[in-house]
Amino acid sequence: MLILGIDPGTQILGYSLLNTDSSTPKIVAMDVLYLRKIADFNLRIRKIFESTVRIIDSFHPDHLAIEAPFFGKNVQSMLKLGRAQGVAIAAAISRDLSVTEYEPSVIKQHITGNGNASKQQVAAMLQSILGFEESPKYLDATDALAVAYTCHLSLSNPLADIQSQLTPKKKTHKSAKKQWSEFVTQNPDIIN
Repeated sequence: MLILGIDPGTQILGYSLLNTDSSTPKIVAMDVLYLRKIADFNLRIRKIFESTVRIIDSFHPDHLAIEAPFFGKNVQSMLKLGRAQGVAIAAAISRDLSVTEYEPSVIKQHITGNGNASKQQVAAMLQSILGFEESPKYLDATDALAVAYTCHLSLSNPLADIQSQLTPKKKTHKSAKKQWSEFVTQNPDIIN
C-alpha cells in the first residue's frame, strides 16, 4: 500500500508518501508545499487543491492519511487550517482515495509514545525507525511522514489504534481565576 500523508497548513503544507508493501516501510517522497509567498488566501487554498491532485496523479497512492486540525489559542488560524485540510481531502476524494484523519496527540503517541512530544522528537524517532539520512528543512514534512506512518501502524494493527483511543487521558482544567486573568491579559482593550 502507498500512503499519502499530509500535515495541512496554509503557509507550509507537509506531505509524504510511504510504501508499506515490504516488512520495512520505505519513504517514496517527503517534502513541503511552501505557500507563504502567495498573499491571497483563496489562491493558497487553490494551490493546495491543485498540488494535492498533482501529487496523487504522479504517485497514485492508495490512501490519504491527514492530520486533524487542533484547537489552539487563535480560532482564526484553526479555521484556516481546517480549510486547508478540507481542500486536501476534497482533492483525495476527487481521485477516489480513501481518507483517514488522525488527531495530533494520537500521531505523537504512536510515533514517540508521548502524546505531547515536540516536532523535533517526532522527527528524531521517525529518523531512527525509517533510517533516513537528513532531516528535511521544514518539520512539516516529517509531520506528514508521521501521519502516514501512524496510518500504516493503524492498518497493520487496528486493535492498537482502538487501545490508544480507550486509554484514559489526563484532563487539565485551568481554574476560573487563571482563565479570567489570561483573558484580561490578552484583551486589555475590552476591559476598562
